[in-house]
Amino acid sequence: MADPALLKEVTIKTGVLKRLLKELAYYKVEADKEQVQLDKMKGDPNADEYMVKKHAEVLQETRNVIPYSTQAVKKAVDDLTKVVESNRAILEGTKQLEAALEQIKAAEVP
Repeated sequence: MADPALLKEVTIKTGVLKRLLKELAYYKVEADKEQVQLDKMKGDPNADEYMVKKHAEVLQETRNVIPYSTQAVKKAVDDLTKVVESNRAILEGTKQLEAALEQIKAAEVP
């Protein structure tokens, strides 16, 4: 039987990775949406210059967050992988191990 503290640690680290992956995906989608909206505004001769400028700023802020989110995902993957690999025999057959491996695999997909 696996140590409850170890199971809790793996569960928490798995949850952190899952949340960070969702966050990163959200920022990428948001950047795409903002780019489309900014392009539409730039193509509209009646668009308010101030609003165009503000949308450009929002887009840039969103793009600036993506590298930080990517770094956080990499760190979370490293942390979770270390715990899983160092305790693989103990975790074998647990749902926590399955969930952890699933999230690590999800993080590898570009």
